[in-house]
Amino acid sequence: MKTKLITASAIAIVFSILFWGCATIMHGSSQKVGISSSPTGAKVTVDGKILGDAPLFANLGRGDEHIITLELPGYQKSQFTITKSVSGWVWGNIIFGGLIGLAIDAVSGGLYDLSPEQINAELKKDGITAIQQKDGVYILSVMSPNPNWKKIGNLNPVQ
Repeated sequence: MKTKLITASAIAIVFSILFWGCATIMHGSSQKVGISSSPTGAKVTVDGKILGDAPLFANLGRGDEHIITLELPGYQKSQFTITKSVSGWVWGNIIFGGLIGLAIDAVSGGLYDLSPEQINAELKKDGITAIQQKDGVYILSVMSPNPNWKKIGNLNPVQ
C-alpha cells in the first residue's frame, strides 16, 4: 500500500512539473499576426514602432493588447486593435499545473490568445467619399480639396 501511494505521488509530481505553464509550453508567449493592405506597401506601425511595409507577419506578445496602424501616402490612415482573450490551454494548467502553472502563463503571456490573427486593410483614397445605402447616398467631404480633382457639379440646398 505504501509503495502504491509513493508511486501515485511521484506521478502527480512529474505531471505537475511537466505541465507548469502548459499554455506557454504549448503555444509560446508570442503570436504571429498577418498584416496586409490593399493597395500593398502601406507602412505598418505596431504600438508606435515601425515594423515595415505590408504584407508582413508581426510577432506580438500575447500578454498585451496592440494598436496596429497602416499608412500610405494619398490614402486615409487605418488603425486596428488586437485584443487578448484567455486561451483554452489554461484548462491544462487548472487540471495539471495548478496555481503555479497558471501564474507562469499569466506572467509570460501564454495564458492569452490574440485576435484577430489576420488584418486585411482596405485603404481608402484621401478626399471625398460617397456611400450608397438603401435610404440614400451619404457624401463625406474634406476641408481642402486635392488640386488634381475635377469638378463635376455643385450641391444646392433644397428650397
